[in-house]
Amino acid sequence: MEQTITKNKVRPKNSGTKPLFENPILERLSRTHISVPITIYLITSTFFCWYAFEYTDMSAAWIGFLFFAGITVFTLVEYAVHRGVFHMETDTPAKAKIQYTFHGIHHEYPKDKTRLAMPPAAAIFVGAALFAVMFLLLGEASYAFFPGFLVGYSGYLFVHFIVHAYAPPKNFFKWLWINHSVHHYKDHDKNYGVSSPVWDYVFGTYMK
Repeated sequence: MEQTITKNKVRPKNSGTKPLFENPILERLSRTHISVPITIYLITSTFFCWYAFEYTDMSAAWIGFLFFAGITVFTLVEYAVHRGVFHMETDTPAKAKIQYTFHGIHHEYPKDKTRLAMPPAAAIFVGAALFAVMFLLLGEASYAFFPGFLVGYSGYLFVHFIVHAYAPPKNFFKWLWINHSVHHYKDHDKNYGVSSPVWDYVFGTYMK
C-alpha cells in the first residue's frame, strides 16, 4: 500500500528497498549510485567554470561572486522543492501518486541507497532545462552561476547520502546528520533543508 508522508510522523520500519515500477527498464532507470550524479555535476561545473574564464568578458571577481551566488540560491531551491513539491498536499489520487513516486517511497525506505539521488537520465534532462532557464534570465552570467548551483546540488547529495548510509559521524557532518534525521524520524513537516538549515530558520520550520 502506498504511503504518503505529509502528516506521517511514524518511524519507518523498512530498511530495505521496494520496486517503484513494474517495467524493469523504468525500475532500473529509477535507481543510481550516488557517485554517478555527483560526478556528472562536478565535471559539468568544472567545464562551465573553465568556459566562463576563457570565453567570457567577466572578471574573476564577478565569476567568483556568481559562483557562490549559485550555491546560495541552490539552498533556497532545495528548501522550496523539498517543502512545496516533495511534501505537497496529497488531496487527489494524482498528486498522491506523484508525491509518492518523487519522495514518499524515500520516506518509506530511507535506507535505500539507490534512491538517494535523481537518476542520471533525469538529472541530465533537468540540468539542461535549468541551464536554459538561467541563460534566458542571466545571459553570460549563467556560465558562472550555473556551476555554483551544481556544486550546491552536489553538496546536498553528499550530505543526504551520509545521513542515510552511515551512523552519525564524529565531525561537522554530525550536526547535519541530526538535522535531517529530525525530518525523517521526528516530524516530516520540519527541517526541510538538508545541506543547510538556514531557510528553516528563516521560514520557521526548524526543529531541534
